[in-house]
Amino acid sequence: MYLLYIMLEDDNQVPSGLSFDVVVAIDFGTTSSGYAYAFTKEPECIHTMRRWEGGDPGVSNQKTPTTILLTPDRKFHSFGYAARDFYHDLDPSESKHWLYLEKFKMKLHTTANLSIDTDLHAANGKRVKALDIFAYALAFFKEQALKELSDQTGGEFDNNDVRWVITVPAIWKMPAKQFMREAAYKAALVSRENPEQLIISLEPEAASIYCRKLRLHQMVDLGTHTTQNGFSPTDNVGSGITQAKEHVRRNRQSRTFLVENVIGELWSELEEGDRYVVVDCGGGTVDLTVHQIRLPEGHLKELYKASGGPYGSLGIDYEFEKLLCKIFGQDFIDQFKIKRPAAWVDLMIAFESRKRAAAPDRTNPLNINLPFSFIDYYKKFRGHSVEHALRKSNVDFVKWSSQGMLRMSPDAMNSLFKPTIDHIIQHLTELFEKPEVSNIKFLFLVGGFAESPLLQQAVQNMLQGRSRIIIPHDVGLTILKGAVLFGLDPSIIKVRRSPLTYGVGVLNRFVEGKHPPEKLLVKDGTRWCTDVFDTFIAADQSVALGEMVKRSYTPAKPSQQVIVIHVYCAEKESAVFISEPGVRKCGTLRLDVSGTESTAPRREIQTLMQFGDTEIRAMAVDVSTGRTVKASIDFLSC
Repeated sequence: MYLLYIMLEDDNQVPSGLSFDVVVAIDFGTTSSGYAYAFTKEPECIHTMRRWEGGDPGVSNQKTPTTILLTPDRKFHSFGYAARDFYHDLDPSESKHWLYLEKFKMKLHTTANLSIDTDLHAANGKRVKALDIFAYALAFFKEQALKELSDQTGGEFDNNDVRWVITVPAIWKMPAKQFMREAAYKAALVSRENPEQLIISLEPEAASIYCRKLRLHQMVDLGTHTTQNGFSPTDNVGSGITQAKEHVRRNRQSRTFLVENVIGELWSELEEGDRYVVVDCGGGTVDLTVHQIRLPEGHLKELYKASGGPYGSLGIDYEFEKLLCKIFGQDFIDQFKIKRPAAWVDLMIAFESRKRAAAPDRTNPLNINLPFSFIDYYKKFRGHSVEHALRKSNVDFVKWSSQGMLRMSPDAMNSLFKPTIDHIIQHLTELFEKPEVSNIKFLFLVGGFAESPLLQQAVQNMLQGRSRIIIPHDVGLTILKGAVLFGLDPSIIKVRRSPLTYGVGVLNRFVEGKHPPEKLLVKDGTRWCTDVFDTFIAADQSVALGEMVKRSYTPAKPSQQVIVIHVYCAEKESAVFISEPGVRKCGTLRLDVSGTESTAPRREIQTLMQFGDTEIRAMAVDVSTGRTVKASIDFLSC
């Protein structure tokens, strides 16, 4: 059984005796990934990773694509641009034996029964263990970061001096967070003996922490169309971002970002109790979090449990694929992806750069290059040309260009965005109707997808001036920089909301008329009610950092070595029995009581659980001896 060993840290600060010279954050994204770091002696200087080799036209390469390539014998070969370019250059007869994976992070969110043995599918259809792929990726970033730190400091940099931070969506459940931790152990990022060397950071929280530091010249204010950086108020919705990108491009030679020790100018407008929303729009998910400012320290309090869903920019890629299926046939597209996987990757890269050119006011068509092998394979497959297929299809807003391109009208491109943006707007609308989400001063739009002028305009139309919309410059790096700040001070988020109701099944004294007869259990003459849900914490309940839930458990026999307790969860706020609809077993609390035997007639193991952190933590003590009992919670083996 794989277990998440959890040490209790007082208020989530670094325990005494543990110190780190540097914090390295890894933003493991669905579409792109990267790392950033700061030395603890210079916390105001955040360094982003070295420029990656390679890149795409029209796409910033401050991060690298989340793509991984394994050799035919399943050994790690390369990651990012290097993986994609090598795979692209392979001969088709060779490439079908190599294992190429991209956009695989979403599997952790979409798999209902995620486990250590969950599989992923490579581009050629072959199955690989998800844990191996995630571990290979983390090991790659570990190697890159340590190499850069060694070059910076002029000597071999010791991994023990690094506090690692890995970002995950706030809407991820505990099994997915634990999976990332297991991958980090497998990658030797940290050891099981020192779990506190790794912190899991929630992506919108990291963005929120960074946004506290924003200066006026580091953002675009869409909500009021006021000028920042000299942008004209008459500019269209996307022009501020365009100029911001140019500003960033000019300054990109410097990879060091200075963050103020003081609170940023924007933040100084916030008063005690003011509320704001962070909307993190990534490749796979959209994550929403609602925070309230607590002065004078500027600590943050979560007002409503994290929400969102799989509404990232990948949805636009799926819509494009559906459009291709409509024109060329699902059977052809399925075959083409398996027989010419590298050409399919090429086609999606071509689409990606045109996707970024979509804007509300665009009038000229967008041309998408079709790889030669697509045109050639289609002719062999169908016996007629791609041009013939386009003429025969009922899709009149996509034409064939004589230069071997698909020519899409702006309306056609915008329609690919519509389902995804509609999901986001619907979710935002529902969120803003909640009583906890009234009087929102700012809405911070972050993540790579936040650069889309179509999304920006939709959010503006939905808010109708109710909140100011702020977009940080270099918006794709906001989470990365915030994750470094979180690693430097993990106690900055003082109050969180529990995403689920957690508890265990217990026996209570049976009460006639209150408890159902089928739950009656008579033991040694005592009447008990079985399956009672003992709630540890309720969904959406406020829980402070360091706040404990205490329970005592007694071994059934004095010789018992291990106590195993099933943990149950539910999305609803209250449950009476563990057998109710909507209540499911989600984890196992394991107390290792070996070596703590005592002469006491009744052994009592006091268990403390902490729910106010980004991960659920547990510790236990044998009351009669005062000895610590090894406690662990496992969410992956259910």
